[in-house]
Amino acid sequence: MNTAPGRLIVFEAPEGAGKTTQLRRLVAWLTERSVPHTAVREPGGTPLGDEIRGILLEPGRDLAPRTEALLFMASRAELVDRVIRPALERGEFVLADRFFLSTYAYQVHGRGLPFNEVRTANALATGGLVPDLTILLTLRASERQKRAAARGAADRMEGAGDDFHDRVDAAFARFASADWQASHPECGPIADVSGAGTEEQVFERVLAALSARWPFPFSEPAAR
Repeated sequence: MNTAPGRLIVFEAPEGAGKTTQLRRLVAWLTERSVPHTAVREPGGTPLGDEIRGILLEPGRDLAPRTEALLFMASRAELVDRVIRPALERGEFVLADRFFLSTYAYQVHGRGLPFNEVRTANALATGGLVPDLTILLTLRASERQKRAAARGAADRMEGAGDDFHDRVDAAFARFASADWQASHPECGPIADVSGAGTEEQVFERVLAALSARWPFPFSEPAAR
């Protein structure tokens, strides 16, 4: 767990499950209640990270799997040192749109990189930072594919092919199991939240998962 006074909350999911939408709703919810928070996304969130994001997501760019993984790690290291840790030290909630659980899904299971080497590299990138809670949104593949298609043109990762995304989907399904979580303490606690239904229904489940861990502020009504 973090020793800093703030809390790191990560949103994870396969493509199209609604994690970015739910993170934005949580940002609005915290803002309405004047709760200090910082929202970040991976890759990106710093000047260097945004440059790396452009490289990683540019359609048609050819990157070797190890190059891809190390670019994600470089962006993460910069984000942790420049943004996440300072915000935690200020006592803020940090809301992250993806973190290293995505690296396990996309680069280990999707690209076939060796898990132990990736885990070691990630420990260096994060300086041992462990999320206080990961909200893992789960949704049937058919529904996710409809949502993803409605977003328009695919970026490089989204357009990686069906076989790749099938492996990624299977990985996220494994991450939701208690046995997997028990053997991967570096990931911190993971709350499996159904992404089915309306945005409002899903957000109610997100708030329930958060309030179960932190009754304050996630059970608080809006400020008047």
